Amino acid sequence: MTELILLRHGQAVDKAPTHADADRDLTTRGEEQARAAGRALAALGLEPDVVLASPKIRAWRTATLACDVLAADPVEHLPLVGLDREEALLAAGLGERVMLVGHDPDLSQVVHDLTGARVRMRKGGVAILTLDGHRATLAALLRPAELERIGG
Repeated sequence: MTELILLRHGQAVDKAPTHADADRDLTTRGEEQARAAGRALAALGLEPDVVLASPKIRAWRTATLACDVLAADPVEHLPLVGLDREEALLAAGLGERVMLVGHDPDLSQVVHDLTGARVRMRKGGVAILTLDGHRATLAALLRPAELERIGG
């Protein structure tokens, strides 16, 4: 079985006409959410073998901050912009525990497509799926507040 960890980027600065969407960075709160996700995953013993992150700044920074705690190095992965079921399954094949750091509504849709569950991924939230071939089970859906409690 493979575990697929989906981490939605933390809270980001608002869109501005002078900045491209891809250049939006995390707020201070978003940085805290990213670190909390990393601490919580470490506390739960869920260190990923592979971390793939969207190249958009808010997702990339979320990945790097979470990975500071997880002793992992994120790899930029363009297909995480517009992630779909097939790409998630391909990525899951890269290790026994793979973390994807990206965006909504893509991540919520992948959860639905793989498990049938309807979820709403919160900014800084985590979904953990267990995969057996092309079948998946939603093992956990953790909001940022829960991740903060778990990670201390």
